[in-house]
Amino acid sequence: MDNFIVSARKYRPATFETVVGQQHVTNTLKNAIKNNQLAQAFLFCGPRGVGKTTCARILAKTINCLNLQPNGEACGTCDSCRSFMNGNSFNIHELDAASNNSVDDIRSLIEQVRIPPQAAKYKVYIIDEVHMLSQAAFNAFLKTLEEPPNYAIFILATTEKHKILPTILSRCQIFDFNRIRVEDMASHLASIAQKESVTYEQDGLHIIAQKADGGLRDALSMFDQIVSFSGGNVTYSSVINNLNILDYDYYFNITDSLLQENSAKTLLFFDEILNKGFDGAHFISGLSEHLRNLLVGKDTATLKLLEVSEGIKAKYMQQAQTSSVSFLLSAMNIANQCDLNYKLSKNQRLQVELALLKMCNLGALFNAALSPSAVLPEGELKKKPDTSAISTPPPVQTAAVNNSIPVISDTPLTYNRAQPTAVPAPAEPAKAAVKEPAPVVATERPKVMIPNLKVTSSSIKIPSLNDMGADTEVLEEEEDPYLKGNDKEAFTPEDFLKHWGNYAEKIKSEGKPMSLSTVFSASRPTMLNPVLFEVVVENKVQEAAVRDEKPYLLNYLRTNLRNFDVEVEIRVDEQQLAVTRRPYTAVEKFQYMANKNPKLLELRSRFNLEFD
Repeated sequence: MDNFIVSARKYRPATFETVVGQQHVTNTLKNAIKNNQLAQAFLFCGPRGVGKTTCARILAKTINCLNLQPNGEACGTCDSCRSFMNGNSFNIHELDAASNNSVDDIRSLIEQVRIPPQAAKYKVYIIDEVHMLSQAAFNAFLKTLEEPPNYAIFILATTEKHKILPTILSRCQIFDFNRIRVEDMASHLASIAQKESVTYEQDGLHIIAQKADGGLRDALSMFDQIVSFSGGNVTYSSVINNLNILDYDYYFNITDSLLQENSAKTLLFFDEILNKGFDGAHFISGLSEHLRNLLVGKDTATLKLLEVSEGIKAKYMQQAQTSSVSFLLSAMNIANQCDLNYKLSKNQRLQVELALLKMCNLGALFNAALSPSAVLPEGELKKKPDTSAISTPPPVQTAAVNNSIPVISDTPLTYNRAQPTAVPAPAEPAKAAVKEPAPVVATERPKVMIPNLKVTSSSIKIPSLNDMGADTEVLEEEEDPYLKGNDKEAFTPEDFLKHWGNYAEKIKSEGKPMSLSTVFSASRPTMLNPVLFEVVVENKVQEAAVRDEKPYLLNYLRTNLRNFDVEVEIRVDEQQLAVTRRPYTAVEKFQYMANKNPKLLELRSRFNLEFD
């Protein structure tokens, strides 16, 4: 009976061309050999099972080949290649740094380096798991690594690059090995299966490649295990049964139940999964990955991110068309929170079942939230929303602004901004009155922009009569901020609004306070006469901010409209200031939305949601 050799050793690459998924490394090494530009030290970094040691051995064999091929590969037939393949080469030495990590081991290595190669051009030292060397050993190795004899080449391999001293890294050419892609591993497994006369299903090989997590050695080990388990027939069912993997069909069926809002069917599927020996953490993690794949499958541009076989990819695309983006994002968030809280929960099964029930009811609740005027089915009574969970102080009856938390009442809060009414053109004396400046008020207004806060008496300084006279004298000496001109070209209201909007964009690009740009973007000026416009703001703070910006605004409008008679008045909407109250806290915002759509109260009560 012949000794069995595992596939990871039997089909270990012997040339650069047979290395799987590391073309960026192999092409660089072949070019360096052909151009005779070999460094004295190489460092191969990457996760397990991606070909670091294999590439190191191929490089050592190739640079000592006596009959190098034109494509940069070793011939495999010369004395040097045969001695390497037989394991009795005197010019290639492998050292395991995990068990030879002391200073004495490095000193012994340095003594060997002094001996020149025998019947070869180079003497190659392959040091695996080099990060296991002690700091003293690294320091002892520095000089030899930087200035070795011209025939000595060091190839270091490690899975933990961050543990190597920077002084070692600076003396090496560093090659980072990538995780091998699922498609490359599946193709390699298929070629090995054909050589071994093993029948296989492509879906089964893809599952093995995904389970290997980028390591080809792990994939080959699992492949041998499944070949032994299935008697030479690698099928999808044999793979998932042997590797303890949940079938894709479970996730597709559970997602269908979630979309159909069938809570009972969903819980029965989960119970069946638990009876097969899978734990809840494994299931919820797989469900999160399934929902992510559905989200990726909704767009043809992101289909390449699905690392599954073509048959499974078609199923993902089909189910993705029946799932909304809002449902997938919310379900992924619920699954992620369940995954985070699973280990801390005393009743872990209930944790997963609660997450599934939340997902089941996402569709109806989203539809209700998006369609607040939806008609209830016949026979179902529209009940008044239960507001017992929220404290309800007496509703505000006065016109003054109340700082207490508003409550849900039969009369919803008013949030629509009052539109300015058209004002008839004033007489000429009124126009003259507009041009009278109010320098003291504009100067004394605070420049701190705090939108929608109640302005207290301490936030605005009221000058005394004596100070007002002194300030007036100072202002008379200051330079007039307004540009002078005689242009009086006619313009239309559309031209004025166009330049008004351009100025709003200019404020935003200059990085001025967001509240100021919001006023200019949201407030639409009203034309009082051909050159006089009025802008209505919500409160005194906004009025002060616009007055501070007024000289720059008028200069911009007058120069662009070529009319220096343009004037802008600022008026505070007193009615809006007295009645309107914006929601600030989370409770206020929820109450405002619940007034519009009482279904949100049902959502909060069903999931026992709290405010942040």
